Amino acid sequence: MTRLTLILPVLLLTLLVWNPAYSADFQKGVDAYNSGDYATALREFKPLAEQGIAYAQFYLGVLHEKGLGGPANHTAAIEWYTRAVEHGNSYAQNNLGLLYKKGLGVGKNFKFALKLFSLSADQGHAPAQLNLGVMYDEGLGVPQNDKTAVKWYRLAAEQGYAKSQFNLGVMYQKRRGVIQDYVRAHMWWNIAASQGDKDAIKYRDIVAKKMTPSQLEKAQDLARECVKKNYKGC
Repeated sequence: MTRLTLILPVLLLTLLVWNPAYSADFQKGVDAYNSGDYATALREFKPLAEQGIAYAQFYLGVLHEKGLGGPANHTAAIEWYTRAVEHGNSYAQNNLGLLYKKGLGVGKNFKFALKLFSLSADQGHAPAQLNLGVMYDEGLGVPQNDKTAVKWYRLAAEQGYAKSQFNLGVMYQKRRGVIQDYVRAHMWWNIAASQGDKDAIKYRDIVAKKMTPSQLEKAQDLARECVKKNYKGC
């Protein structure tokens, strides 16, 4: 998982506005994190996390997991993610799920990872929807199911999540959970490629060689229409 630069939901500001001190200190931590001053971020988030602020707990988990502002410590990351999960934080649910999936700082547990991804995905968190799709795609902690994988890939793709758009293209290419459709595969890869996804660029160019000029034109038209519709109903 790449380093997180998070766009926090508006709800967060609502939760913190009742205590201006919390809100100001939290924003200092966010600003420090986004500027790469991780030692300051750690210092700002820790007292808030200890007082039960879930997003501060989440950020502490990220800092410890990635070794930002200090040595990497998966045990500490798990502790802080777990505390945030107890508050229903969807970001922490997803990240903790990844640690259990990969067995980092804890024994691998696909079923628990699946549960955490499900909790986060049900709250609309696109990375978790992608990860849940992967679990069904690969049959990890659950019976393998292409159609369910496609369902979750599509939900994340409709939020503009490039990695999920790429995976959805693969499903169309390989006829897994959907009818084989090179036009749709090209469409999704083209959209993901426009966001800089290198795998999507590669796969799009490969499938293009198997398509007729009219199919290519249709795929490009569909991609433009899909973007205009904010990726919904594509």
